[in-house]
Amino acid sequence: MLLKRMAPVQREPPTRPTRDEAPVRRIMCPRPSPLAARHSPLKMSNPRPIVIAHRGASGYLPEHTLAGKAMAHAMGADYLEQDLVLSRDGVPVVLHDLQLDEVTDVARRFPARARSDGRWYAIDFDLVELRRLGVRERLDPATGRAVYPERFPLGPEGAEGLFRLHTLDEELTLIRGLNRSTGREAGIYPELKAPAWHRSEGHDMVATVLQVLERHGYLEPGERIYVQCFEPETLKRLRGELGQAVPLTQLLGEPHWWPESPADFPRMRTPAGLAEIAGYAAGVGPWIGHILPGRQSTGVPRRTDLVAEAHAVGLLVHPYSFRRDQVPEGLGTFEDLLRIFVHDLKVDGLFTDFPDLAVHFLAAMPGRSTPSSPGTATF
Repeated sequence: MLLKRMAPVQREPPTRPTRDEAPVRRIMCPRPSPLAARHSPLKMSNPRPIVIAHRGASGYLPEHTLAGKAMAHAMGADYLEQDLVLSRDGVPVVLHDLQLDEVTDVARRFPARARSDGRWYAIDFDLVELRRLGVRERLDPATGRAVYPERFPLGPEGAEGLFRLHTLDEELTLIRGLNRSTGREAGIYPELKAPAWHRSEGHDMVATVLQVLERHGYLEPGERIYVQCFEPETLKRLRGELGQAVPLTQLLGEPHWWPESPADFPRMRTPAGLAEIAGYAAGVGPWIGHILPGRQSTGVPRRTDLVAEAHAVGLLVHPYSFRRDQVPEGLGTFEDLLRIFVHDLKVDGLFTDFPDLAVHFLAAMPGRSTPSSPGTATF
């Protein structure tokens, strides 16, 4: 979910149209009323939290691979997440970071294509070049070792060839196909990664992604989709200028994660900030540390009022990220963590690298049933 800080551009100015030169193509959808974004849990016909496969079944297979998405679908995830960046030729690619080097072999294949910060950016490569890259488990650039050492093995050099980058179009085709062949409908949860930064590079990623979503039918009423972003202005643009009625999720971060961001994340977590978000979004996606920020002197986990305050203004709450191999200190097991968020705090969904474990946990809940689609709410 998090972005690394971006390097300044150290190359010739982009030749693609700027915002003023290339007007955004308007996707024709019914314009929502001022209350359209209030996709309240109270309006949902079913309260069971949704399971969102965070970058696919990323606890078992490398993140954002088609194999990992198929596995998450088979595990019963309600929604599959797609982090989106653009290639140099303007194609939406499913990739968590703006940079390529932590999850691909780009440094080996294109050693001379790094920017001044020593990083390789997806937007500096055409799609045909990106397709040459192998994808592997995430590495810590400081150590060269796997961030999660107990996950899918890195293997010898060249083993990255088992997995490749893919486009949003390809992933949506896979999900539609699996929905049809299995008879089980999994939704999508795309994230627009750094749209303002993409604009500075000469690309309107929002309009580009909307065109792909429209082509696959995901902008139709009742489709199982949420669109998420850390940038409030992007979500406001989707709701206003572009007239989108799809449910939007305002992601909540920390100021030090990328200091250049104009988003006032601390204020957004206040009652006043949440009330403002409710004017354009269906829900919020906080970091779990915003809800359980640590422990009291007695050792008992401290809890904020964020979930209750978000619910009070009609917002859904979908926290990130639930990992079996990264349970916050002092919170016990992964099941203990789920119990706090589901039973005690009553969140509406959760992003997890281990969708099967969350599905099994929720299956044991009394009165378990299938969560309703955003389209069943008054929206």
